[in-house]
Amino acid sequence: MIYSILRRSLISSFPKNLRSPDERVTRFSLAVLYFSTSTEKKCVNNPALYELLLQKHKFSPQVALIAASVSTQSKTPEEYDSMLSFLREVGFSKSQIEKAVKFLPQLLSSNLEKTIKPKIKVFQDMGFPRDVIAEVLSKEPKILHRSATDVLIPRLILLRELLGSNKYVSQVLRKAQWVLSTDLKKNMLPNVELLRSCGVSMNQILTICCYVPRFFLNRPGIVRKYVDQVDELGVSRGSKVFVYVVAVIGSMPNGKWEQKLQAFRDILQCSEDDILRMVRRSPQVFTVSEDKLVKVKELILGTGKYTPSCIIEWPKSVMYSIEQRYKPRIEVLEMLESRNLIRAWPHLPALCKMSNDVFCKKFVSPHLNEVGEFSWPIELAMGKGTKNSFKLHRGQGIRDKLWEYMLGYGIQ
Repeated sequence: MIYSILRRSLISSFPKNLRSPDERVTRFSLAVLYFSTSTEKKCVNNPALYELLLQKHKFSPQVALIAASVSTQSKTPEEYDSMLSFLREVGFSKSQIEKAVKFLPQLLSSNLEKTIKPKIKVFQDMGFPRDVIAEVLSKEPKILHRSATDVLIPRLILLRELLGSNKYVSQVLRKAQWVLSTDLKKNMLPNVELLRSCGVSMNQILTICCYVPRFFLNRPGIVRKYVDQVDELGVSRGSKVFVYVVAVIGSMPNGKWEQKLQAFRDILQCSEDDILRMVRRSPQVFTVSEDKLVKVKELILGTGKYTPSCIIEWPKSVMYSIEQRYKPRIEVLEMLESRNLIRAWPHLPALCKMSNDVFCKKFVSPHLNEVGEFSWPIELAMGKGTKNSFKLHRGQGIRDKLWEYMLGYGIQ
């Protein structure tokens, strides 16, 4: 990395005529490469560690260079070996060790007995599985340099008391390792208390915390503003969607919520009543991008079978995959209609919600003999057990899946 940057800098400093494709450039390039490699070696503070990581432990040259460049020669190769062996023993894979060293090159120079082992032991004593410990610490190795008694233990205990079990704490840590680097008493606890004062159940809070933990790390005053916005929209605090509307608003950058509402007004020609109804019924639809909203509308209306009111009345339609759900089904329906094999198209909710098997049994299987030469979209499964069957994927984004799970809509 270092010598490649240096090489580019040197080349750019020469006149263009010296960089033309002739023999001079060939000699120049070789000289730069040699010079760069030499410079790289000179930048390595600990050549022995570099060779150890590269040759014995098969690290990538980039990570080996990073580690050796910040390390002094105060430790012996045997001590580095002991550190790497210990990490493997507690469950770290080779790639996880490399990742940890890349993020925190000083890790290998840490005191194994006084710094690393006590932090690992905290997680082990609290009953966290090996794979969780390795995953979390490889992604956020700075945790190993935190105080065990002042930081790790109290924060892990707080999380477990709040979430109820190591299983849920593990879910949060795998998604957001950095929660252990923040003062949970200043943000997470007050935010949980605020939501509970609004009538939000602990189960709902747990769901939000496991899937979008960053929401709870907002300053309490910010979350209070989100709550006030939801109140202004007329969503009842006793409604099961209240907390999810709060979380949807909180997942967007400042000012983005109003922009998203305006996009729905402009693209779908929604009235204020329509907007409020969608917010109260299906807040997850507002996580869909404006670009996708336009494309879904154009595709659905382009069939001539549906109107904007169909989308407004069933807004979850904008969450389905264009490529994996809409296009293959519309292609089949248009073909069947052109051959007078169907009398009517399904209602929009049915078009989207039908499982792949149900759609095939209703619209594909009965007409295989009549249109056997038709090239059926590969996204459609031609029945269970069929040699050339393909499973229809949801094609949803991460946020879509999150809201599907949280609100239990079961989009298939």
